[in-house]
Amino acid sequence: MDTAPSSDLPDLSAVRAEIYSGEYEKAAAKLLTLAETVHHADVYNLLGFSLRKLKRYDEAARWYKEAIFYDPTHRPALEYQGELFIDTGDFARAEKNLELLRLLCHPGGCEEYDKLKDALARAGHQSKS
Repeated sequence: MDTAPSSDLPDLSAVRAEIYSGEYEKAAAKLLTLAETVHHADVYNLLGFSLRKLKRYDEAARWYKEAIFYDPTHRPALEYQGELFIDTGDFARAEKNLELLRLLCHPGGCEEYDKLKDALARAGHQSKS
């Protein structure tokens, strides 16, 4: 199956500022509205992140899947989805995301791989990657 086409990405700096300041509810509301008309992995990833921080795990999972559907190599979505798996105790799926990131980030490594590996370690899970 081909990857779905993405829309042009609007300026997300105001929503990012809300996320960075912990205003996840406000950010999620804006991103939900935006997601009705903008089809882009960054929008879906930020929405998933905001919802995960609100512990709305089922909704977050849906939006991470959308982000990865629109961009299967979207490293931030793979990292954050992996963190969602950790939050819900699904370490096997978090490990799969870590392995995908290892492959995507080879040979020099990347921040997303390091962060997910660290999150697994903090959760008391020794990664295999």
